[in-house]
Amino acid sequence: MTVQQESVNVVELRIPCKPEFVSVARLAVAGIANRLHFTVEEIEDVKLAVAEACTNCIQRSPDAKEIALTCEMLPEELRIVVRDNSSLGSNDEAGESGSGSLGVFLIRSLMDDVEYRRGEHDGMFLRMVKRVAGTS
Repeated sequence: MTVQQESVNVVELRIPCKPEFVSVARLAVAGIANRLHFTVEEIEDVKLAVAEACTNCIQRSPDAKEIALTCEMLPEELRIVVRDNSSLGSNDEAGESGSGSLGVFLIRSLMDDVEYRRGEHDGMFLRMVKRVAGTS
């Protein structure tokens, strides 16, 4: 019996942890999302979620030098992981407290699945999933 693997295309992007590079992340993820069957509105939601995630890194990781984005394209969904390389980040309980809570709340409302954590010594980790409409 042969197990058929799903075709996964992965794009990785590293940008400086500076506000002027958030637009680069937005444009890159828009191009990636456009390769799937998302509506214009869904692509705008993904762009906004990525911008919020990057802004969270910039505001809450004073020692971070870069933000790493990993985008996995599957036929039925787009998975995006946003990380920073901070060692001084605060230890939030799932991002529900502090200055990042509004951004994380917005991301949760725009995306289908969200996992957020910020460790004391390993920076921010945010995994977001947007499913193509009509798939489960």
